[in-house]
Amino acid sequence: MNYLALAKQIKQWGKELGFQQIGICDIDLSQHEQAMLNWLKAGYHGEMEWMSRHGTMRSRPDELLPGTTRVISVRMDYLPPEAKFASNLNNPNQAYISRYSLGRDYHKLVRNKLNQLGKLIESEVGTMGYRPFVDSAPILERPLAEKAGIGWTGKHSLIINKSAGSWFFLGELLVDLPLPVDDVIENECGKCTACISSCPTQAIVADGVVDSRKCISYLTIEYDGVIPMEYRKAMGNRIYGCDDCQLVCPWNRFSDLTKQKDFHRRAYLESPDLLTLFSWSEKEFLKYMEGSAIRRIGYIQWLRNISIALGNAPFSQDILLALEEKIGLTPMLDVHLHWAMEEQMKHVPGHSTTNEQLSTPTNKTKRLIRIVQKGLPRDA
Repeated sequence: MNYLALAKQIKQWGKELGFQQIGICDIDLSQHEQAMLNWLKAGYHGEMEWMSRHGTMRSRPDELLPGTTRVISVRMDYLPPEAKFASNLNNPNQAYISRYSLGRDYHKLVRNKLNQLGKLIESEVGTMGYRPFVDSAPILERPLAEKAGIGWTGKHSLIINKSAGSWFFLGELLVDLPLPVDDVIENECGKCTACISSCPTQAIVADGVVDSRKCISYLTIEYDGVIPMEYRKAMGNRIYGCDDCQLVCPWNRFSDLTKQKDFHRRAYLESPDLLTLFSWSEKEFLKYMEGSAIRRIGYIQWLRNISIALGNAPFSQDILLALEEKIGLTPMLDVHLHWAMEEQMKHVPGHSTTNEQLSTPTNKTKRLIRIVQKGLPRDA
């Protein structure tokens, strides 16, 4: 078997399947294993216990698929047309949703294409061992992408490509073929620290090291509990994920728009009004988010995230009334609703209240009635 020719053919097949880049690496991640263990020991994974459950398996691909000798790493661009970064982030009455999740959930799409790639390779070489992964197993995908020449690890811990920035998904195909490997790309972040200084919650604690417990993406997506008070104001109107570290990265000026229409923004997320999103019933949430990565956080967590954004929004009677209507669904959600109401009340002259006072339905409702009866502008 001419493995050099096969590697070239694999990359051509990958491009035809819709991947923008395909790289190949060996499975030796020993130089990354200790850093992973140190990260876990520091508790930076937060409540993502599945990240610690498998121990060193994450850095040993052949334990996931015995016989694995190479990893085919792929990149698929996801930046949608008219991303509207500033218009959403700078409008406190609209929701900011991470650009990767504006369209269809990428997991199944990328995994299916990786599976197709595996079948194409098998049609050429005969029966072989292969297995696709897209955030679906304990594997260090970013170090593998780096080894495969997809790019280098930026100070925000994401992979950066010199000609494509960082707006892309990664996927892996584990194979048992001795394919030639690609060269590692030199890190070109230099002295730039834009991503570190721009993080709203200062979650990037060292070059390439993120404390998930402070990260807005973690807090709004992976974490389903009470969001710590010290991060709520910094969240602003970010209700699902955060792109700030990518927005300031100078390499992203070279990013290309996605060629996958599935990743284009859904129509109802074009100008996502916070109150409109907050008004959805659970049935509406499940309907509108069908096929979206957002659906997996569930309705209550969706409301929790939006309630914080509403608390950070300019004063509005409509916001206060909307928050009041959701009280009583769950104790966890109530904590955030009460906080948001208190934040809104701070804009009203002469009113001073506490979470304890707002947690009493009678007092809370009376306060809302008094605000409406005073005839204050609906948006002060």
